[in-house]
Amino acid sequence: MAMTQDNATWFAEAFSTIVDNVGKALLGKEEVIRLALTAMLAEGHLLLEDAPGTGKTALARALAASVQGTHSRIQFTPDLLPSDITGVTIFDQATSSWQFHPGPVFSSIVLADEINRASPKTQSALLEVMEESTVTVDGKRHEAGRPFMVIATQNPVEQAGTYRLPEAQLDRFLMKTSIGYPAREALTRILAGSAKPDRSKGLSPVVASTVVASMADLAADNHVEDAVLDYIGALVEATREADETRMGVSTRGAIGMTRAVRVWAAAQGRTFVLPDDVKDLAQVVWAHRLVMDPDAEFTGATATGVITAALAQVPAPTRRS
Repeated sequence: MAMTQDNATWFAEAFSTIVDNVGKALLGKEEVIRLALTAMLAEGHLLLEDAPGTGKTALARALAASVQGTHSRIQFTPDLLPSDITGVTIFDQATSSWQFHPGPVFSSIVLADEINRASPKTQSALLEVMEESTVTVDGKRHEAGRPFMVIATQNPVEQAGTYRLPEAQLDRFLMKTSIGYPAREALTRILAGSAKPDRSKGLSPVVASTVVASMADLAADNHVEDAVLDYIGALVEATREADETRMGVSTRGAIGMTRAVRVWAAAQGRTFVLPDDVKDLAQVVWAHRLVMDPDAEFTGATATGVITAALAQVPAPTRRS
């Protein structure tokens, strides 16, 4: 169904309602909540790189509660097995048949905590479900359902005993961002309610999970001008041609940007995407996908710098194609 102005207005109101509700549990972090909800409605996944105790679990739990979904948390450790994530098939003697026992990945919001502490083999157990929303166990495919979103976290400190996420896995995350520490005012409010520190447990759903699926379908049809699509393509090529990179933004990254900006525009009540939407999301959607040249990194080059240079170099379209 094509996005009409009435649909866009309803979408923006529902989006704000969810953001406000999650904001009751994660104080002073509206921008991060909007990014997380955008990732969910674009049917993508979110990677958070942050210090411990900044509210990553609260974000996942509050988001699931707000959309009447389910939430699970997987604590990644070196001895975690793939079957601990996806589930196992067990022979039932009573029925003389094999029964599938689903793992924690079968939830609306899956928090993969400290994902870089598990082995690459275990990390790869998420790849199929992140890309196709299905899990194959013993040759049988099982649907993850909608909505479905993985929020993975990794700790930027204490890197001993961790496994670096490979580029192919990083590319499957639609966005990468951080929550960060709360501002002084928000911290004061958090401390005032420290008797019940987990505010997400008291949240009530504000929309049904079926509404989230409808919002995702609606946003997928939001209009993107050919000129904006060409602008996205030109930015992608600029990251590939930069001297500081060995590998620029992938085609999956370009597709992910197109999906994300459709949601971002609809969340502002618009039936069309602007070049400014691309600029707003460029860093969080693309920076983690770049493979930097080691020599360039040694001299101080960064992925965010490459994207900033591309945005300055590539002219944004000023008229419809």
